[in-house]
Amino acid sequence: MIYLIRHADAVSDEVNPLRPLSAKGREQVSRVCGLLRRKAGPEPRAIWHSPLERSRETADLLARGIWLSAPLVLANGLEPDNDPSKIAAILGTEAGDLAVVGHEPNLGVLSSLLVHGPTRGTVYFPFPKAGVLALSPNGPRWKAEWLIRSP
Repeated sequence: MIYLIRHADAVSDEVNPLRPLSAKGREQVSRVCGLLRRKAGPEPRAIWHSPLERSRETADLLARGIWLSAPLVLANGLEPDNDPSKIAAILGTEAGDLAVVGHEPNLGVLSSLLVHGPTRGTVYFPFPKAGVLALSPNGPRWKAEWLIRSP
């Protein structure tokens, strides 16, 4: 299973150019952790995140809130304007469950690539902040299993 997760709400660039999570964003992750606890399934072997602060902080809160044994892994290619086909190719070769914390529009296009393949790569699924999309292997592609929208 792959869990694609958009970072939670962050402060504006004017407040802090590094854009850490806001109080609202930390609360969103707390609520999502509560919802994830209700979902049956294995724990991801790692939590990949982009190098941006709001993604790293979301990943850290998920690790502390629910996926305690999953290490955080900085993954290149998850920033907002990166080409998601590179991450899609890597995910296709990975074994075991993974959580991937990133940004829009990257995650939306990535989810389309994984579910529909490269011919539908220009179509994307819009991720809400702190949203989680669970995908399971389905032959050469992936199947959407469930979606959590942040409360």
